[in-house]
Amino acid sequence: MSTTTEAPTDASRSLRVAVRSAVPFEWFRPVRLTLMFTYLFGYLWWLKVKGLTVDRVSVAIAVGIFLLCAFIGRSWRTWGVLLLDCVAYCTMWLAYEKTRGAADDGVSVFGLFRVKFPLQVESVRNIDKVMFFGHDPNVVLQEHFWERTVRWYDVVAGSTYMTHFVFPMIVMAALWATSHRQWARFMKRFASLLFIACIMFVVLPTAPPWMVGSPKFPYGLIPELHRNAGRGFYHIGFESFRDGYKLALSNGNGVAAMPSLHASFALIVPAFFLPWIRPKWLKALVLLFPVVMLASLVYLGEHWVIDGLVGWAITGGVFWFWNRFERRTRRRRAHMARACMPAPPAPELTPEAEVSA
Repeated sequence: MSTTTEAPTDASRSLRVAVRSAVPFEWFRPVRLTLMFTYLFGYLWWLKVKGLTVDRVSVAIAVGIFLLCAFIGRSWRTWGVLLLDCVAYCTMWLAYEKTRGAADDGVSVFGLFRVKFPLQVESVRNIDKVMFFGHDPNVVLQEHFWERTVRWYDVVAGSTYMTHFVFPMIVMAALWATSHRQWARFMKRFASLLFIACIMFVVLPTAPPWMVGSPKFPYGLIPELHRNAGRGFYHIGFESFRDGYKLALSNGNGVAAMPSLHASFALIVPAFFLPWIRPKWLKALVLLFPVVMLASLVYLGEHWVIDGLVGWAITGGVFWFWNRFERRTRRRRAHMARACMPAPPAPELTPEAEVSA
């Protein structure tokens, strides 16, 4: 995956001191920090009591309240930019939800007829079997690791799985509050990923492993799998989470599995921040998160391995495209800036220079 190094350079200590002495103290800053941390602790308490919120509308509202706390005392222009960005953000998610639903119902053409694409069942399962030498990785993992009692890896898998619903949104809010330019860079990649995924949901509806093995569906290609991603979260104290999670599953589209956005989102965040990370061991540790996510998805029966690999490939392609586009844009602007600069004056010839000439 191609990445660009746009990490900010560290200013010298003397320069930072000079800037702080020149910039007047902002009285609203302590108010904002107090409200932000109060809301953060209140939200964590809410998660503990009421359970994790998995629908994106509620998460967007929660992030919006956090941004309101973060922008108390800002200028009206900043609030206007925030409003426009929120409209664009909500439009992106509404388009995603609308298109994602078409994976099961098909696409209506001017209200005259509906186009539905064939459901992928055996093809994805066969690809996984080829990659794993005739074995079904979902079945193998559950046969070897799933037990009636919750194990430590159930907690890891469940917790990793649930980060999908909140982690990207928190990153977006943090980027918006710290650097609007970096937020725009992240959103270009994120929206492009969603756009490609929405197209694939429509043209390549895919049955996930739990559906293929469930006796409720007429497939029966693999043994029945245990689908209980929430039990690890429930085990660590989120008692109110289980009902909300089951409700979210019932309202979701079961065949919008290719590509896996869980795997894609788990990679897009570490990949974006990778240029800021200097130690190689820390880079490797950060990139371990998407690997844990894919292993969790396969163990929980939510996705085939190929779903996650395709999600990673799309994420890599999106980064390659935007990195290349941004490099060309910077070069073009630099060239235009140099072209607009006045030519340096010709050096005056001194008598000595004239004699030597």
